[in-house]
Amino acid sequence: MPLARGIGILSECPVGLIGDDIEAVAKKVEGEFGYPIVPVRCEGFRGVSQSLGHHIANYTIRDHVLGKGKMGESTPYDIALIGDYNIGGDAWASRKMLEEMGLRVIAQWTGDASVNELGIAPNAKLNLIHCYRSMNYICRHMEEKYGVPWVEFNFFGPTKIYESLRTIASHFDDTIKENAEKMIEKYRPAMDEVIEHYKPRLEDKKVMLYVGGLRPRHTIGAYEDLGMEVVASGYEFGHDDDYKRTYTDMKEGAVIMDDATLYELEEFTRRLKPDMVGAGIKEKYSYHKMGVPFRQMHSWDYSGPYHGFDGFPVFARDMDMTVNSPTWGLIRRKK
Repeated sequence: MPLARGIGILSECPVGLIGDDIEAVAKKVEGEFGYPIVPVRCEGFRGVSQSLGHHIANYTIRDHVLGKGKMGESTPYDIALIGDYNIGGDAWASRKMLEEMGLRVIAQWTGDASVNELGIAPNAKLNLIHCYRSMNYICRHMEEKYGVPWVEFNFFGPTKIYESLRTIASHFDDTIKENAEKMIEKYRPAMDEVIEHYKPRLEDKKVMLYVGGLRPRHTIGAYEDLGMEVVASGYEFGHDDDYKRTYTDMKEGAVIMDDATLYELEEFTRRLKPDMVGAGIKEKYSYHKMGVPFRQMHSWDYSGPYHGFDGFPVFARDMDMTVNSPTWGLIRRKK
């Protein structure tokens, strides 16, 4: 592989059962290849939930890749985009905004990232973390070892976009702060136009979310921008800090779910009567059988982007298309 700059050896369940020593293999051949050979021992994503798998992946990058990249001249505006997996082009939409604001994205973890970008991340002046659950570990490590501060951001929906741009800009000089305000004024008319078009079709519609990572919390503001209400949200492998962050974004009386079974999700649906459910591929076909409008919110149902100024019109269109599709009325609903 002459174009390769690194190789990952990822152990799946059989490797864990057999006991193959992937660390020894990686160490032996790394010298021959002349670039990182990274062993990731994470059979079944480890532990009682996927969260331990995130932990292991973060620390593997820390031990084998971080700080080993090559970088040219630095600038006061260097940032790293952490925990954005480029679903539907989301990371590209985010990067476009950040660069228009005058910042330089030197690393993009891990959607569309290179091995060298992972290695040079400690040179950033600020880490921006999107998916808190999966990558807060590496941000904390870079803060402790390299002194790189980090801040969480949310680019779903104009309200959160404006808030996040100002938060990010507050870590830099007046030039960046002015650029952020100019961007907000530049794109506000287009965002208002999207809301004006779709809000009459979506206003007062109730949404129930049961998704992974950041989505049960970060997408709430985008739904509210369209006049929709999130009546329930939950995680499969959330931690206490995820729920504390989600609680403050939910309205009084809303339900927060933890590791719900399909039976429990169906019962919540019958009692809360949402107009739309956003969940994953495992839940998709059960909701089709129930005749409940459903959006696969792990991969945006192969749409996107949903991030940023480019993404909000797509998000609004897709929610309208989901909720107001006449096909749901053709399904014989499960009682």
